Amino acid sequence: MPRPIFGAFNQGEIPTIACFNKATVDLGVDFDALIAALQEYVDKYVAPVWATPAKLIKTTGFKKGAWAIVFLDDADEAGALAYHDLTPDGLPQSKVFVKTTLADDELVSVSASHELVEMLVDPAINLMTTGPNPKLVYAYESADPVEALSFPVNGIQMSDFIYPAYFEDFHKPDSVHFDQLHKIKKPFQILAGGYQIIFRNGKWSQVHGSKTKQKSFSLEDRRDHRSETRKKRTRRRSKLPSVPHPRHLAARAA
Repeated sequence: MPRPIFGAFNQGEIPTIACFNKATVDLGVDFDALIAALQEYVDKYVAPVWATPAKLIKTTGFKKGAWAIVFLDDADEAGALAYHDLTPDGLPQSKVFVKTTLADDELVSVSASHELVEMLVDPAINLMTTGPNPKLVYAYESADPVEALSFPVNGIQMSDFIYPAYFEDFHKPDSVHFDQLHKIKKPFQILAGGYQIIFRNGKWSQVHGSKTKQKSFSLEDRRDHRSETRKKRTRRRSKLPSVPHPRHLAARAA
């Protein structure tokens, strides 16, 4: 029986992140401009706070030795199942589901930056911490508690994100910055449009910032999201040779 593949990454190196688009629908933003804005987002905002620099590059597919952000239509897209939890090299990757995002009236740029900051802060999707409730363990997700908020970078909206102080329960309210937009007032606060992943009694679940968010969350297609990945006991590498572009599949069918 083959050994399971887990995420284990050397964070001492500055990762290169291959960004490639396999979606068949328009992203609502120029792809080159999006990558440039994501790079500015990392350089100017995320890395100075979290010490997580990265170099984003535009590619047509996975790049050897690089992490990845792949843009797909949705989790049901032809060939999408070949994009597993890790790159073919066993490195971190994030998936942005374009059709799903647009159907929820959300911006692809916000979804992409959300996934990017969370991947940089917790690439193995395994960091947790204690907090105000001694019976809970809190996942180190850096954008979920402020999910509904965004700000412009190079004219393109990027996700708000929380600061390390957010997970430090000893801070007094309003004593330090807890998120980029300064909307969080105290550690472990969840804004109305956000949520937090928790571990309780051996199971992963979520705490929502409002009943409205709880309802909308229950209607979301969460397949292949980080909240679902945390529940897995193993993680699989993507199968590069078996990943077709959907346009190629359409051409074959015709």
